[in-house]
Amino acid sequence: MSNSGQNTTHFGFTTVPEAEKAGKVQGVFTNVASKYDVMNDVMSAGIHRVWKDAMMDWLAPRPDQRLLDVAGGTGDISFRFLKRAGKAHATVLDLTESMLIEGRKRAEAEDMAHSLDWLVGDAMALPFEDNSFDVYTISFGIRNVTRPQQALNEAFRVLRPGGRLMVLEFSQIPNEGMQWLYDRYSFNLIPAMGQLIADDRASYQYLVESIRKFPDQETFLSMVKQAGFENARYRNLSLGIAALHSGWKI
Repeated sequence: MSNSGQNTTHFGFTTVPEAEKAGKVQGVFTNVASKYDVMNDVMSAGIHRVWKDAMMDWLAPRPDQRLLDVAGGTGDISFRFLKRAGKAHATVLDLTESMLIEGRKRAEAEDMAHSLDWLVGDAMALPFEDNSFDVYTISFGIRNVTRPQQALNEAFRVLRPGGRLMVLEFSQIPNEGMQWLYDRYSFNLIPAMGQLIADDRASYQYLVESIRKFPDQETFLSMVKQAGFENARYRNLSLGIAALHSGWKI
């Protein structure tokens, strides 16, 4: 808490009033929206696609399920879910309208239009009734939420009994030497790539810093359990560069 009595949080490595973070995050993703998918491929050498497929493998979508894909951006997770589930429905919710606009331009969005909704909304105050969805996903988004615990609590609220939470997020490598090497890559190359490809170094500097500020696997697992989810577990991907957390509303 600052001297003025305001609650504060982190925006990358910078401390900011909580009331300002959402606007700053929205600014980042407005700036990068048009290059977001390209940068994902470049930054991860395409590995993000493998991680998202692993998410679907563990999730095992089924026909007639209703998915809420929070921080769903350009629709990557929803498209994969609908392809796996067959007859199902996905709602892509994101704080930044520019990301949703880019998602609607993708060929998959037109092909799946009858099964997709796109909605601007806040992960901490979801505009849905209790017990509305079978599956809740958030992929590389929860670290950008001002209060991640509140977002997890909202996920629990809108899921039906028997519903599934699945979180894919960058995490911490449980090896100091490997983490040091990954940090060198992240802090030295990713902002430079952002400048070269998206003409925006600052946004990608924030994104790298936000990864290092996010809780490690065990700490985040405890937050999932605190929200009320049971049978909560996680799996490391690529040595822990990313992690999948799963939980059930029982």
